[in-house]
Order: sequence, then C-alpha cells, then structure tokens
Amino acid sequence: MPHFAALVPGRGSLGVLRRSIPRGGVRLLPCRTETQLYQLLTERLLDGVVLSAGESSTGQLTSFRNRYPSFPLIAWGGFRPDDGDQLAAWTQCGATILIEGVDDAVAGELLRRSTLAAERRRVLSDAPRLLRLTDPLQRAAWDLVIEDVERPARTSILARQLGISREHLSRQFGAGGAPNLKRVIDLARVVTAAQLLANPGLAIPDVVRILHFASFSHLSRTAKRISGQPATELSRLGPRGVLTGFLRGKTRSSAH
Repeated sequence: MPHFAALVPGRGSLGVLRRSIPRGGVRLLPCRTETQLYQLLTERLLDGVVLSAGESSTGQLTSFRNRYPSFPLIAWGGFRPDDGDQLAAWTQCGATILIEGVDDAVAGELLRRSTLAAERRRVLSDAPRLLRLTDPLQRAAWDLVIEDVERPARTSILARQLGISREHLSRQFGAGGAPNLKRVIDLARVVTAAQLLANPGLAIPDVVRILHFASFSHLSRTAKRISGQPATELSRLGPRGVLTGFLRGKTRSSAH
C-alpha cells in the first residue's frame, strides 16, 4: 500500500481526502509541521507528499523542491477562479493537483499513479525485456519485487503471493538466461536507493535506515555488486545507470 506524508492543516480537508480514498488504497500519514514532515522523509520509505494547496506558500514549495526535486508532490485543496498564479506555481513544481470537491471521487486513483513506485516502474519499463523476463511468472514476480523494496523480499513470501512453491519460483525465475531472483531483488533496492539519493534532502545514512540495510558498508557492497559503483556514486548514476551497470556485470548469485 502506498504511503504519503500529508501536511494539510486542519482536520476537515484531510478528512475529506481520506474519505475519498478506497479502503486499503493509500495510507496518509499526517504531519503537523514542516519539521515533522522532513523528519518523516528521512525515517521511512514514502511514496509521495501531500501539501495543502491553500496553506503552502511559494517559499514552502521552493524549499521542498530544493530538497526533494524528484519526489512525487500532491497539491490538495480548494482553488478559486483567481488562484491562477498559485496553480502555476504548483504546476511549475511538478505537482499533481487534486481539487477538493472536484477530484474527490478519483483522488485515490490519482494518488496511486503519483508514487515513487510508479516512477520506478516507468523508468524501468523496458527492464523485463532487457533482463530476459519473458515468462508470465517472471513478469509477475518482477512486478512484486519492484513494488515492495523497503526490505529485502523473501522468496518464500513472493512464492506464496504467486501461489507456487519457493523452489519452483527460484528455478523458473532464472530460466531462459534471466538473472536469478536474489540479484533482481538487490537490483530493485539499489535502484530505489539511487532514486532517493537524487534528492539532496536525503543522505546515504538516511537511505541505509529507510531501506533497512544493515550499515553503510552493506549498502555500498550491494551497490557495487549490482551496479559496479559504490553507494557514493548512486545519485550520479540514477536508476537507469544502475540498470545499465547491472546489465554489464554479473547477474547471477547463489539462491535466495
């Protein structure tokens, strides 16, 4: 389930947004202050941030975008006909605009489309082909792995979600010259680390904590094994650079 931090003062407007989201669709984590928002962003993996369209100043938008230039940003609230300049500021910041009272019925779906995971899937849309994941089972496993990256995915849990045995999944995933599953799990997590580190508001220790790596060394070793570069180079590489490095390097490992 996608998680969004929400800095929307007052219970009324946030309550409207919550009620517009189907149960189990998106979870909103309310923040009372900017400080709390920025703290939360360094502590857990979030899919995006919701800011109040009516309460957020241009300075707040600029501050957020300077720290998190590639992070999904949602503007929620009511807009009046004379709010053209404000709408232009949100649009310039690359925000998805949800108008209270107009977009209520589709807010949940629009939030699900505006997530870090959705951007990850978009950037890696050709990865299954490049990784030779041609079988429907391989594609289904890829979809699960690329979506759930906060902790290393366990093969047994993936197999249960797919309705097959652990052994069958491990064997079939690496068939046809595809990388084995453990490598692809690591790839998805290193790609996400590169996504996060593209934002100056996050440092490597933050990403270690957010993605539950054991230590900086653990992240750096994994990054080196997957992309050929240490963790300090991930912000420069970006997700595509990580994938390119992976395709050039060793894509097999011991079973997971």
